[in-house]
Amino acid sequence: MAALGLSVPGLAPRLLDYLALLDQWNHAYNLTAVRDPRDMVSRHLLDSLSILPWLPTESLALADLGSGAGLPGVVLALARPDLTVTLVESNGKKARFLREVVRQLGLANVRVAQSRAEQLDEPGAYGCITARALGTLAQLVQFGGDLLQPGGQLLAMKGQYPADEIAALPAPWQVQASHVLAIPGDSGARHLIVVTRASAHCRGSSS
Repeated sequence: MAALGLSVPGLAPRLLDYLALLDQWNHAYNLTAVRDPRDMVSRHLLDSLSILPWLPTESLALADLGSGAGLPGVVLALARPDLTVTLVESNGKKARFLREVVRQLGLANVRVAQSRAEQLDEPGAYGCITARALGTLAQLVQFGGDLLQPGGQLLAMKGQYPADEIAALPAPWQVQASHVLAIPGDSGARHLIVVTRASAHCRGSSS
């Protein structure tokens, strides 16, 4: 966390409590292909934390689409208790795990929506949506764009810079910013792509 430039008092023990649950349930539920908890620290926890500096600073409602094992949604909820986070996950086993995480960690700011993103009937309910390894940018705005309120942002976590996906974004969606993510302990390419509607007020710039 220090390498990421993050200082959130009390966060590390909470993250390790979540990691312990993830490791425990992973044996039976196959939540992630990463089996070694030490690898989970960099590839899951720190990877999720890396987008924290680009979250809107104000308190808002956030939907994590295709949340899976709760990445990045649970990690962001632990780091930012002021956020109201909805974990959107259609897989029954993964949703059951997420509900157990919410219960055991006492996450009052988190709820689990067992649903496909495109079937979540909450138009304009969120100031921000996140997605990690879930579809192309065009697909994300197709089945998640209606969830965003005016001026809302899609934060899409990608590996290599997705030039083809950006070129295929339908109007009125546009890339507001892109950021290279450096994950301690993981040398793989990681990018954060921030997508908004063209009419939305643009904050920040590309880097």
